[in-house]
Amino acid sequence: MADERNLVDEEDAVKENSTKNRREKKKREKKEKKEKKNAKGNAPEPGEDEDEKGGGRLILVLTTILIIAIWMGIIGILIKTDVGGFGSTVLYPLLKDVPYVNKILPQPEETVEQTEGTEHQYGSLSEAISQIKELEKELDEASSTNKNDKKKIKDLKAQIKDLSKYKEDEAAFEKEKEKYYEEVVFSDQAPDIQQYKTYYESIDPENAEVLYKQVVEQITYDSQVEDYAKTYSNMKPQEAASIFDTMTDNLGLVADILMNMGTQQRADILGKMDATTAAKLTEIMEPTKKK
Repeated sequence: MADERNLVDEEDAVKENSTKNRREKKKREKKEKKEKKNAKGNAPEPGEDEDEKGGGRLILVLTTILIIAIWMGIIGILIKTDVGGFGSTVLYPLLKDVPYVNKILPQPEETVEQTEGTEHQYGSLSEAISQIKELEKELDEASSTNKNDKKKIKDLKAQIKDLSKYKEDEAAFEKEKEKYYEEVVFSDQAPDIQQYKTYYESIDPENAEVLYKQVVEQITYDSQVEDYAKTYSNMKPQEAASIFDTMTDNLGLVADILMNMGTQQRADILGKMDATTAAKLTEIMEPTKKK
């Protein structure tokens, strides 16, 4: 009985050891599986490193673009505010014709002043039209004043010319008088000086002075009329006729001027004049009735 009991105990011990071994084996297998599983979970999947590298590059590119954009914005603000005059004096002449870029460039001071001077100047179209009419009126007045000034200058020049001509005529007359004295009065063929003395003594001094003045005036007048005749001869017949038509209060002078012209020139001007005025001038210029 004792041997059987020992045998049973041994069998039980073997079974118990066997069971214990199986349990430990299972635990080891579970532990190994768990470790494998954990190791598999921590290991990177195929292509994961490449994705991470690609994401890093993208972040780097975006960061670089952001930094560049920030600096470009700062530079644009500095240019627009024209710090140090760099935008208006340096960049504007170079980039003013470049589309879009020229919109951020500051305008030069002259352009800004002109814009400020003309912007919002008129409240409505009627005000603008009224201002235009005022400016046109001022322009007409300025033109009229300019024309009057030119006419005055022209008249003054004509007077100066007449005075210069008168001075020349007077000098020529004095020269002719001296020549007359030398050739007629004091020449070898001249009458006796006593006869001249007697003649001059017989003339009333006042009458002699009047006659002398009349002769000088007539010489000067004839010279001026000749100059007028030359001037009007160089004009178009229509222009000369228009001027003569306004001189109805001094037709004698007009007649003298016409008489110092050539026949064809006189006919052309009379043909362009008012018929009534031309008829009066014809009567004045008639040889038998010349006044």
